[in-house]
Amino acid sequence: MDDQLVEEIESSKKTSDILMVLIKDMLDRYDISSIIYSHGPGSYMSIKLTYIMLKSIEIVDGIPFYGCSAFLLNGGKPIKALGNLYFIKEKETIITKKFDRPLPQEYRLPQDISNLEVVSSSVPDYQLPAV
Repeated sequence: MDDQLVEEIESSKKTSDILMVLIKDMLDRYDISSIIYSHGPGSYMSIKLTYIMLKSIEIVDGIPFYGCSAFLLNGGKPIKALGNLYFIKEKETIITKKFDRPLPQEYRLPQDISNLEVVSSSVPDYQLPAV
């Protein structure tokens, strides 16, 4: 069962309203030895909030956490940055590009994370665009 997806949870609530509730529920129901989160690029506030919560859990409960690129969870498609700007990954470089219309944002959890490219650092990859 290690490295295999056992549950998927969706919510339309804001990260700030639901994240801690979901994390606490998962910690109560599962024996968690480490956590992988999407460390960006994406919503600055959501990434920051997630990082702070996971860092607190790491300090208090000793559960380490690691980051992975959001591009690994959306098939490499553009990721909303700010307004009509989107993050685009070109080879190993992340740039921003304007689009005239909003692009759909769909993310999928992998069924198996044994081959997921995880970085050893948990530090967010903010990639803030110039405003």
